[in-house]
Amino acid sequence: MTAPASLSVDLNALSHNFHALEALTGVPVHPVVKANAYGLGAVPVAKRLMAEGARTFFVARVNEGVALREAIGPEPTIYVLDGCVGDAAETLKAADLRPILNHADQIAAWRTANGGACGLQIDTGMNRLGFRPEDAPEPLDGLDLVMSHLACADDPAEPMNRRQRDAFAAVSARYPNALKSFANSGGCFLGPDYAFDAVRPGICLYGGGPEGRPDARLKAVATLSAEILQLRDLPAGETVGYSRGFLADTTRRIATVGAGYADGIFRSTSPKGQVWIAGELCPLLGRVSMDVIAVDVTGLDVSLGDRVELFGANRPVDDAATAAGTISYELLTSIGNRFERTYLG
Repeated sequence: MTAPASLSVDLNALSHNFHALEALTGVPVHPVVKANAYGLGAVPVAKRLMAEGARTFFVARVNEGVALREAIGPEPTIYVLDGCVGDAAETLKAADLRPILNHADQIAAWRTANGGACGLQIDTGMNRLGFRPEDAPEPLDGLDLVMSHLACADDPAEPMNRRQRDAFAAVSARYPNALKSFANSGGCFLGPDYAFDAVRPGICLYGGGPEGRPDARLKAVATLSAEILQLRDLPAGETVGYSRGFLADTTRRIATVGAGYADGIFRSTSPKGQVWIAGELCPLLGRVSMDVIAVDVTGLDVSLGDRVELFGANRPVDDAATAAGTISYELLTSIGNRFERTYLG
């Protein structure tokens, strides 16, 4: 081990989640691997998912698509959610990438470049990217996919889910020769009439739950851990960290652990954060520093160099994100470059 902190990616767990989503929805799963597969490594993730049967991937940026194409070869279909931005048409064509066209200027640019195969996004309520239903264009040459995106899929009781679904069904019927894709991760769990022809999960592939909390049907893919750099006894009345963030009311045993906000451990994790060590969840003490955190290990049998699980199978990423006041997406995509990365399976 050359670094005190490491990210372990369990590709077997990734495979489990992929097939679980296939079984749940009954349609092909087209993985979203944007943002470096949510911080876990787009190339190893995509290669494993190809081995499991995935043949279509989604990225956000053109440069993500170019890098992925170079790594995984010519066979898979790669869609770029940003679409045909600026002068990107020739780059898209050269890498055999398919833009998701989001407005009339992108359609014009793609046609001018004789671009070929593409997708189309209908904005059914997200108000982010895509054509409003009333502005949906006529069928395009090369159009092989039409999609929309759920705004509230993490809340199954939200009536907007059904409104968006019905709007998409109505508009997508105008494109009988195109594949229909509607459900994101949360949408995969809303029922079969949300699945259409293919689903586009992201966070649930990587172990996050569809409603922002752990889901027993999914396995943890990412384990973030760091080692104990120092142990000390903290006398009652003394404090820990910047601005005296924690005041000891009794003698405590403190472990200083080698990960901090430079590694993606949010400073907002103080004071609610916990880590898993020696078979127990233990609280963080004081403020997260740039390179280290302090953990209360009073009464535990721990030693220098022991590994502390920041999140993983024992400390679900959704729970860690909740403690930091954020979501699992942000936690994963914020993992720093100092973590040593390993891939299992």
